[in-house]
Amino acid sequence: MPSIEEEALKVIQSRPDGVLQSELWKLLNIDSRKCSRVVRRLADAGLIDRLEFREEGIKTYRLKAKQQAANPSLLLAGDELIPCIACELDCNVEQCPLLMDWMYELAIAEMSSE
Repeated sequence: MPSIEEEALKVIQSRPDGVLQSELWKLLNIDSRKCSRVVRRLADAGLIDRLEFREEGIKTYRLKAKQQAANPSLLLAGDELIPCIACELDCNVEQCPLLMDWMYELAIAEMSSE
């Protein structure tokens, strides 16, 4: 994906309520025609939704990032699932022994795969 598309996607993803297409091209410092092409490519790739929106009688589009499925391998260290998934403890993640053990297992798995 070209860098302008990556940058546009990051801007859209950074706003949970979406961003208006009429604002996006200004944020990216590109012209509206180029922005339309970028938005079309992102929508065709299934990365964003483009919803019609009217503001003061002017038609534009609200752009929202689609939720991407989580990569299950990112939740595993070897064969161990990240403990935070089902954890009910009220802890500080920087001092959680369960998470630290899981991260240690992840480091071992990475070292042994090299």
